[in-house]
Amino acid sequence: MVKGTWPVNRYPIVMRFCYLIIALALLFPPHIFAHELPDLGDVSQATISPHEERQIGLEIMRQIRADPAYLDDSEVASYLNNLGYRLTSNSSEARPDQSFEFFAIQDAAINAFALPGGFMGFNSGLIIAAQSESELAGVMAHEIAHVTQKHLARMISGQKYGMLKSLAALAVAIIAARSNPQAGQAVLIGSQASAIQSQLDFTRKHEKEADRIGLKILQDAGFDPQGMSTFFGRLQKAGRFHENGAPSYLRTHPLSYERMADIQNRIQELKYRQVADSMDFKLVRAKLRALQDRPKNAVEQFEVRLKDKRYTNEAVERYGYIIALLRDKKYRHAEQELSRLYANLQNEQSSFLLKDHKLGKTVQVQSKHVLAGAMIETLAADVKIKAGKLDEAFNIYRTALKIYPQHRALTHGYATALLQNQQAETALRFINNKIQLTRDDIHLYELQAQAYEALGENMLQHHAQAEVYYRQGHYNAAIEQLEIALRSDNGNFYQVSSVEARLKQLQAMAEAEKDD
Repeated sequence: MVKGTWPVNRYPIVMRFCYLIIALALLFPPHIFAHELPDLGDVSQATISPHEERQIGLEIMRQIRADPAYLDDSEVASYLNNLGYRLTSNSSEARPDQSFEFFAIQDAAINAFALPGGFMGFNSGLIIAAQSESELAGVMAHEIAHVTQKHLARMISGQKYGMLKSLAALAVAIIAARSNPQAGQAVLIGSQASAIQSQLDFTRKHEKEADRIGLKILQDAGFDPQGMSTFFGRLQKAGRFHENGAPSYLRTHPLSYERMADIQNRIQELKYRQVADSMDFKLVRAKLRALQDRPKNAVEQFEVRLKDKRYTNEAVERYGYIIALLRDKKYRHAEQELSRLYANLQNEQSSFLLKDHKLGKTVQVQSKHVLAGAMIETLAADVKIKAGKLDEAFNIYRTALKIYPQHRALTHGYATALLQNQQAETALRFINNKIQLTRDDIHLYELQAQAYEALGENMLQHHAQAEVYYRQGHYNAAIEQLEIALRSDNGNFYQVSSVEARLKQLQAMAEAEKDD
């Protein structure tokens, strides 16, 4: 499924949240934001506990997830989190109990940011601008270092937590301004908010420490450490020749010649390592390019690149082209391109060795329909559905899920297709089985609620919807759904008991959050 697009003329996130900066800045005197930062070398001096830091991050994420710019695409999110896990699992600086969540923002600006509590956002523009997976991993390792060294927490450590909680919207606004500094500048100028922004911009000391630790994380995870230097160097060059349009990343992550020299000196001490890009990295970048512009413009750009052979991998380029065609509702053309994509893959190799890195096993596939990877199979099923060929689509889903049972987009696509074709009971059995294996998948609970609704199971529908809200951090909304569930008259004794127990649990959690 192709998700994550939004209207071109959407009301920018920065404009909606930047007004909060002025309002909140006027409520608090300047001395609140002027404080002595602890010494960078001593993490223990940070006064915000990990729990408090996580709560601030959750409050910010609630608002980010509600914005159209939040890229709700399971394949992009899974790729970023898999890459992030590879890096954090090789970081000696990360605490064992430290949680991380990586997400994407649909924004052409080249930027990335770390939030309190281990949340990290990456603009689609930055992912596309990365010319190798090691470059993207280099930026991610740098941001991970900001989190493990508690840089953002130290910046706000002089403030009381109760106040910080009420200022979560302020942090959202500042993050939004980082994504598009020029758009927010008119609102920020002439207010105390601009001073607050400067408090939250990373200092040169922060950046050098994040570089040093990030390089070690990058090296330990098996990536080419040169990727960090190459990407930052390209940004530095862009800022030098386009002063007024310097990449947003440079505005919040000051990049001096001294810092670049320090990075390069450290890299020279490391062994050279050539690392091939993963297919998922290439496909995610192609997908983001297909989602970046108006559908018609995206189609034209892919057509020009394919015609002029301006690509490094034809299959990857055709993958992006098909997504653009689906967005432009050219379903017949998309199906024709899908056949060309498989023909291209078939020509490259008559039989494919498909290795699922999660299962750790290799499968030999020889068939007319070539299994070409989870992301391509997910797209193929979507193309067949759009073309009205449901039997072919279901066959693709069932076959691919045997090879890639943990690929979330395949799971979501198959369940959605079942629901849309009046197979709610089959969908529910499939969804419930997957939920037992993956309890953190919000979209599965959304699909579960839809299945229960289709079957007329009102109590279970509201129970499932409560789980959606709970995982989004909306405790009060979750409690309301459970209360509605209890007013339903079609639940049995065990279902009622389960809802009552869950209601008490969430009420206790909501009270504990208030006490914090």
